[in-house]
Amino acid sequence: MHRNAPSTRALLRVLTVGPLATNCYIVACPETREAVIIDPGWDAQQILAVVRTLDLKVRYVVNTHAHWDHIGANGAVISATGAQLALHPGDLPLLRAKGGADWWAIPVPPSPPPDLELADGETLSVGTLQFHVLFTPGHTPGHISLYEPEMGAVFDGDVLFARGIGRTDLPGGNYETLMRSIREKLLSLPDETRVYPGHGSWTTIGEERVANPFLVEDF
Repeated sequence: MHRNAPSTRALLRVLTVGPLATNCYIVACPETREAVIIDPGWDAQQILAVVRTLDLKVRYVVNTHAHWDHIGANGAVISATGAQLALHPGDLPLLRAKGGADWWAIPVPPSPPPDLELADGETLSVGTLQFHVLFTPGHTPGHISLYEPEMGAVFDGDVLFARGIGRTDLPGGNYETLMRSIREKLLSLPDETRVYPGHGSWTTIGEERVANPFLVEDF
């Protein structure tokens, strides 16, 4: 379990799941108890235990992208909660291929197909929370990030990390596209915005703008 950032606008739980220590985020509206689960990559029972403990109504499961370590528990979580699966269509082929798990002979169950195809600029409502979809490809062709302005938080999967960036050497990755996503979509957010990545600890846009060696070199 990672540190959980305080928020007056949302309940936030961060679970580190699976063999690649993927961050799964459970974000809920404290007024309605509606929730979104972002990147349930593994350990479905651990995720569902939090849902039950907090008495949440999960509206959406959102995959920032469809690599296997971010989708592995999709089926079990959706079956248990009745949530809708949301994904950018650019990553649908990767989802159908079980996130590339077969490349490494990793036993990952197939995911259900998405109920919602996400597009840049649209908004997902979860109680009083409003998650703005940012199209941030480069790590994968259909990668998205979710920005909630009242929380001052962006959930950015494998795009920007604390002092790092997402890898681009897997099929569908592209370094120039990734850097453009960071520059145009993430660095345009307020400096105080907390970045909740797919792996590792949270950081802020301001910290990464001045201290991330990839950004300093590139910009």
